[in-house]
Amino acid sequence: MSSPEKHHFQAEIQQLLDIVIHSLYTDKEIFVRELISNAADACEKLRFTQAGGTQLHDPETAPAISLTTDETGGTITFSDTGVGMTHGELVENLGTIAHSGTKAFLKQIAEDKKPDAKLIGQFGVGFYSSFMAANRVTVLSRSAAVDEMGWQWVSEGTGGYELTPAADLPRGTKITLELKDDAKEFSKESTLEGIIKRYSSFVTFPIELNGKRLNTVQALWTRSKNEIKDEEYNEFYQFIGHDHEDPMLRLHFTADAPLSIQALLFVPSRNLETMGMGRMDSEVNLYCKKVLIQAKAKNLFPDWLRFLKGVVDSEDLPLNISRETMQDTALLQRLNKVLTNRFLKFLDEVAEKEPEKYEKFYIEYQKFLKEGIVTDFLHKEALAKLLRYESSTQEVGKRTSLADYVKRMPEDQKEIYCLMAPNRAAAENSPYFEVFRERKYEVLFLYDPWDEFVMEHLHTFEGKSLKSAEKAELNLADPAKKEGALSDDAAKSLAQWIKESLGEQVSEVRVSQRLVDSPAAIVDADKFMTSTMRRMMRAMKRDGAEPVPDRQDLEINPSHAMIVRLDQMRQKDADLARSVAEQILDNARVAAGVLDDPRVMLKRLNQILEKVLTQPGS
Repeated sequence: MSSPEKHHFQAEIQQLLDIVIHSLYTDKEIFVRELISNAADACEKLRFTQAGGTQLHDPETAPAISLTTDETGGTITFSDTGVGMTHGELVENLGTIAHSGTKAFLKQIAEDKKPDAKLIGQFGVGFYSSFMAANRVTVLSRSAAVDEMGWQWVSEGTGGYELTPAADLPRGTKITLELKDDAKEFSKESTLEGIIKRYSSFVTFPIELNGKRLNTVQALWTRSKNEIKDEEYNEFYQFIGHDHEDPMLRLHFTADAPLSIQALLFVPSRNLETMGMGRMDSEVNLYCKKVLIQAKAKNLFPDWLRFLKGVVDSEDLPLNISRETMQDTALLQRLNKVLTNRFLKFLDEVAEKEPEKYEKFYIEYQKFLKEGIVTDFLHKEALAKLLRYESSTQEVGKRTSLADYVKRMPEDQKEIYCLMAPNRAAAENSPYFEVFRERKYEVLFLYDPWDEFVMEHLHTFEGKSLKSAEKAELNLADPAKKEGALSDDAAKSLAQWIKESLGEQVSEVRVSQRLVDSPAAIVDADKFMTSTMRRMMRAMKRDGAEPVPDRQDLEINPSHAMIVRLDQMRQKDADLARSVAEQILDNARVAAGVLDDPRVMLKRLNQILEKVLTQPGS
């Protein structure tokens, strides 16, 4: 047997190796991913070489990867039938770590003054992650070239390595790790299986662990969508999404510019946040060439798209040397922008071509779209196109888009009108809706309390201002005087008396130009405040905080019988008239949903009824 060739690492190489072993990776299990990735690269190189017509050693053996464990001996062996390595390639690839970039790498580390510097992954040091877990690493390799022999490479990661000729080796590479005492857990089959499935489930070539095939699910995102059946998509989703139901929607797309992207995204059939499951985390995994880079990748999508599940694979990712962290945040932002825009375009296409399917999506996930409008300025306009609301001119239960609303607007209408209400019946019976019904202006009915904040953030749509019906400066076009209605002077006089009677309970009392069927309505005196916003501010008020001040105006309808009788009553029974005026104010507060404590109102109401019922002739 030939004497082994002894090779010593240069000082800077040894320094680099120490960094890789002790400081570079944050999780020891990464060595499994790195060695499998190297094996996959070797298999891919073999396939490429073979396709070029080059004559190979043992050409009938298919490229594959296998692992064996010996829990008693504390070893793991990684084998591949890939392209293998010659003597020179072993020296270059394993003996000279990142020979082209070593000095630059060490210089960068010195400048950053930290050993885990996030550098672009150009140095090819993944193999040396094995020394985090192993005391001794043995490599047996036989090049695919027909006239080459096999070699054994051995190192304990300190000082250098030995090279010895090895006869009768099969084509490819076998790497045996003699594990450290604190890493013996990796020789357990169950532990290794979990790691392989987490990081390498979609590697192209077969991976076997102790004779058992592990990567049985295809990397579906790399195939043409024209050749994939719905059943395959659903099976893949259930595998990566850990969901027993089929997805509601899916988007499978490939892009070459501005970034190389292959993505397969799914919308689950149910929104778990509304089911009391707590805040969801994004379950889109980031891959590079089918190898997992980051599970549940952060910042890949904006937070309001956290309901998505799936896979994004990009070859353009500049990774740090350990592949564990994205290094170029600017590129990550570009990736986020491309993916988000493409998904928004997809939703718009579904809404146009399959409205029933989009309606189902909107019912489940409208909260997230609205959250995006409030938190994501970049995508606010695209999200606005996806909003859907019931409308005063559409049938019950049917939702319309803002774009369709604008198309139906008459020429003299300059604003998009919205009305907050708990439901449609309340909206159609609201005093704020009366003027719109009379003038035949369409109003969007908003039932979600957060919709008002959405409209405030959106502010405009296609050049049209969004306006709360409560705050709309809209009067009856031709208010006809009803028989028995108060004259203008009498109405103004009554308004002044009501203000004097109510005092600080209201900021102003005025004659309404928009009420038809209701006796009165309150309007917040603050130009930018509505009753819904005030109600939400009160709900969010913390204990001990200053109360939210009431600054409400009261509008009275001079044609309503109650207001006419009030004017008459104040001449005959001023005390009862004041109680009635207070009751009218509270009734208007009830209609607006801002009456905090009904007990005072109920006590007053009982007193009014008692007095009315005990009057002579009652």
